[in-house]
Parts: sequence; C-alpha cells; structure tokens
Amino acid sequence: MDAFLDTERLTLRQFTADDADLLTELDSDPAVMRYLTGEPTPPEHYRERGLRNILACYERWGGDFGLFAAQDKDHGAFVGWFLLCPEQEGPLDEVELGYRLRQAEWGRGYATEGSKALLAKAFTELGVRRVWADTMSLNDRSRKVMEKVGMTMTGTLDTPPDMRKAEGAEYGGVRYEITEQQWERLQ
Repeated sequence: MDAFLDTERLTLRQFTADDADLLTELDSDPAVMRYLTGEPTPPEHYRERGLRNILACYERWGGDFGLFAAQDKDHGAFVGWFLLCPEQEGPLDEVELGYRLRQAEWGRGYATEGSKALLAKAFTELGVRRVWADTMSLNDRSRKVMEKVGMTMTGTLDTPPDMRKAEGAEYGGVRYEITEQQWERLQ
C-alpha cells in the first residue's frame, strides 16, 4: 500500500477492507473513547458499515482526503488514525483535522507529528485555506496538540447527541482553527 504521507516516525496510508479489526480494537478501549462517545464502538460497526464509509471517502475525494491509518515506521505497528477531510457537502478548501491514537502510543508526540505533517500537506499540496479541529472542552491533551501545531481556539460548541455520554459532555466542546496564512507565518 502506498503511503499517503510519511513523517519522521509514521507512515499514513489509506485503510483497506482488511483493517476492520484495527479500528474495532482502537475503539474498544474506554480510555480512547472517553471524550468521544464515552463508550466503546460496537464491534460490528466497522464490519457492517463504518469501514465501507471510510473507503468510499477515498473515492469521493480522489484519495486526497479521508481517514488514514498511522503505522510506526520502525515496527509497522498500528498507532491509530488521522483525519483530514472536508464536511460532507462543504468546500474542499476547508477541512477538519482529527486523530485517534491507541492508548499505548499516548505521550510519544505522534499526534503532534502527524498533525503538523497533515497541515503542511493541506496547505502546500491540496489547496486548503482553512483547517479546523473540534474536541471536548475537558480534553486537555487534544487541545495541547492543537495549540502545538499553531491552531487557536475560535469558539465553543454544544455537545452533539452521540457524545452526551462522554466525560465532560455537560461542558460542551471547543473549536480550533488555522488558516493557510497563519500557518505560513509559523514556518
């Protein structure tokens, strides 16, 4: 499988039809899901529809956007995933950045490394002019990653219905953003 993006320690690639178990294992960890849904994703989700939707995004956007598996370059181990994707009916020059890593990989700088590389690709190769990322207000680790890559908080968000069981849901979420011009000034 060709790499979508390489960093110093990670390879980001498209998911394949054989990757359902990787996604299921990641989402089965309550700590990983703590600020997302507050509960593990049902195992059948990726086998029945979730993975099919991920693969369809590559076709829809010519492989430029979607959810990308992150693997450790040294060992080939699955680290988690990164997202670079426009909204379903949104413009292609405004995209969301996201990441979800296995708990064993937390604190190793992977979220920052992968996010920096995706921002660079978005702004230099994909014609993106604005990138945003959302997280729960209490998710300090995710917020720190967004700040490390140059994003700034631009607003607060109501908790979506599917996230009302997440820890801190009563406090809502926050949105961070960075524009192409802001990113260029940081380089």
